[in-house]
Amino acid sequence: MEIKILGTGCPNCLTLEKRVRKVVAQNEIQADVTKVDDIVDIMSYDIMSTPGLVIDEKVVSKGRIPSEDEIKEFLTN
Repeated sequence: MEIKILGTGCPNCLTLEKRVRKVVAQNEIQADVTKVDDIVDIMSYDIMSTPGLVIDEKVVSKGRIPSEDEIKEFLTN
């Protein structure tokens, strides 16, 4: 599984990255988590408001910080 956190480094983007990494670790999910901070790359996902969460090249959340339960649901479905 490939997970991308889209954001330029704002506090919300950093919070989302921490939450995603925590959920991945707690649930022993095999995933590569990367942070994408290049604005051109972010815009290629049609996201105008960060943070964004992309799982296997599908945008599952944008412009907000999902809860840990939501993140777990995204990763296990």
